[in-house]
This record gives sequence, structure tokens and C-alpha cells, in this order.
Amino acid sequence: MRVLLSTYGSRGDVEPMVGLAVQLRALGAEVRVCAPQDEEFAARLAAVGVEMVPVGSPVRAMVTAAPSAAGMPQRAAALVAAQFDAVAVAAEGCDAVVATGLIPAAAAARSVAEKLGIPYVFAAFFPSYLPSPHHPPLAWPGRPLPPDVTDNRELWDLNTENMNALFGEAINTHRASIGLPPVDNVRDHVFTDQPWLAADPTLGPWLEPADLDVVQTGAWIRPDERPLPAGLVAFLDAGAPPVYVGFGSMPMRDSEDVAGVAIEAVRAQGRRALVGRGWADLALIDDQDDCFVVGEVNQQALFRRVAAVVHHGGAGTTTTAARAGAPQVVVPQMADQPYWAGRVADLGIGAAHEGPTPTFESLSAALRTALAPETRARATAVAGAIRTDGTTVAAELLLDAISRERPPVFA
Repeated sequence: MRVLLSTYGSRGDVEPMVGLAVQLRALGAEVRVCAPQDEEFAARLAAVGVEMVPVGSPVRAMVTAAPSAAGMPQRAAALVAAQFDAVAVAAEGCDAVVATGLIPAAAAARSVAEKLGIPYVFAAFFPSYLPSPHHPPLAWPGRPLPPDVTDNRELWDLNTENMNALFGEAINTHRASIGLPPVDNVRDHVFTDQPWLAADPTLGPWLEPADLDVVQTGAWIRPDERPLPAGLVAFLDAGAPPVYVGFGSMPMRDSEDVAGVAIEAVRAQGRRALVGRGWADLALIDDQDDCFVVGEVNQQALFRRVAAVVHHGGAGTTTTAARAGAPQVVVPQMADQPYWAGRVADLGIGAAHEGPTPTFESLSAALRTALAPETRARATAVAGAIRTDGTTVAAELLLDAISRERPPVFA
């Protein structure tokens, strides 16, 4: 069996596909992954021996640019074109396509699967990406949710209109080019009526009743066996567990100020600081020995050795910290991150920072909550409930679906 995994987004969109790819291969499938041509994504897939098909422009430049509604349909058209071309070639000979990430990219993957007559699955990494009467949709740049509308179903109807306006023309133009009929509801076409939710049921539960028949597989996280760098281990061994501060793929404008605020707030709690460089290029503010900076590192191992994790609230970081039993402070920047901040607070495993820009006072208050003994106890308890079989569940579901689609082979 051959499977194509297709995504376009930041590290949080690519990393789960790495986990699923490894598990599919362990079950005997051949796998290739369409992903943005950022060097770090290529290196990550090469490290696990999975073929990568580069698609579109590097995503880091897009993420670090200021969100803007201007030109979004044009950018979407370029992304759709790039995805159609790459996915069409990569999907040749494949038995199924799994898509995640941005709507126009996933739409191209679905169209290619439709043209080839093979199964297609869309997977979301957080519940609020999918239509539900229990939560509103995400707001898009230049298209804020109307403050006077409180009914979630009405807001999702507006979301349908927005998706059609932003992406419909580009998607239907390319569908026509390969002989497929137009779609009149881009979002529902991409999601299908039975999307997968690759999120942990404890951290990100899908609430019923709902309009979609959602299959919740659990989060797609690959076990990371990489050892921690020797210098980092020496820092960890030299004192009490530090507070980790890192914002992953978020650019964090005024990053020098953010690093300074974070380090001083951590020091004010009598703790050492461990700074994750990330896409914000965070750095130390002085040469005192109570701080250390790290780049790419095994967070699964690291988070078991820290007093708390201050982060942006990406699905992967939130889940990894929860699995490690590390209390969290979530400073949400965009997209799904306010959702995860709310879940961390609701579960009592940390604090949700108010707004995207921490101050010394605001971060100090959040850290006091996260570092309280009762928060650590609750985080430890919740860690035992986090599932570890998400990639196995998803891989087996997909291979079963392929088997049902294939005609029997007689000797």
C-alpha cells in the first residue's frame, strides 16, 4: 500500500505527519509526504527516512510576515496551483491521501484524490477548526467575527461564505483544469462529513451532539529518542529544574523585549530559565549562569525535567508538556492557541496568559499559578490520562479503509 500525506503549514502541521508516516511505514505501507520546502522540515523527514516532496514556498517567511487580508485570494491561488502540481505527481500510484493544514492546500489534495478515485481523509489538530455548535470558527485576517452574532451555527455559516470568497475561484479553476466539477462549499468539501480529529480526547475533546461525524484518533506524536545535548544536560544537572520559555514557530515581534520580560519574570520566582530559540530567535539577556539557550531539542525528554513550560500554545507543544506532567503557561498568539490556553486553564494544569504580549507583571502572575504545588499535582494526574496511541489508531483506520476499497486478489 502507498499513502500520500499532504500538508502546508508550520512545524505544528508537519510534525504530526512525521509521526503518522513513521507508524504507517511500521505497518508495511510506503509513505511520502508533501510539505513546505523549509530546510528544517526536509531534515526532519530525512532523519526518519521518509520521502518528502517539497511544495510551494518556505512557510517560515509567510509565518514571520504580518497577517494581512490584502492579496490573500492571490496568495491562495498561488498555493492552490503549487499544491495541485506537486500533489498530482506525488499521488501517482498511491492508494490514499491524508491532508491537513491550510484550506487551499488541502483542497488541492482532495481534488487530486477525487481525480484518481482513491480515499481521501482530512485531519484537524484541534477541535475548533471543525464546524460545531459548541464553538465559533477562527477569525480570518480582514474578516473578523461580527461581535453582535453569538449563535455559533450562524457564525459557521459566515465562515462558509468567507472560505468561498477567499478560495473558491482558485480551487474551482484548477478543478476545471483536470476535468472536475466546481464545488459550491469549499470548507465542507475539504473537511468532508467525516473528518479526523488528531487531538487527545482529554486535552481537546470533541463535544457531542454535533453536525459532523468526527473520528477522534488521539494526537499524532512520534516517540522521540534523541538524547539531550551534553551542555543542556550539564545545565539541568547543575541546579533545580528550570522554567522553559519558548514560542516554537511564532515570530514574537519585539523578541528581545519578550526574552527580557520572560527571563526576569522567571528569576523573580527564584527559578533558573531555559530559553528555546525558536523562530523568534530568542536569546539570553546577560551572561549569568542561571540561564541557558537551546535550539532544536527533544522536548519529550526535556519537559520531564523542567519546573514549567512557557509557550505559545501550539497543539504539539501543549500535548507534549501535558504528557510530561509539566505545568504550563500559554501565551497565545493566533489560530488554535487561545483554544489550548483555555484548555490548560480549565484542566488546572497551568495558566492562560491574557493576550499575546507578556509583561513582567502578567507573566509573573501566570508563573505563580503554574509553579504552585497544586498545579504540579494536577499536571501529574492529567499526564496519566493522555493517550499515546494516536498514530497507531490513525494508521490502522487508514489501512483498513484502503483494504475495503481494493478489489480482492485471487491466486
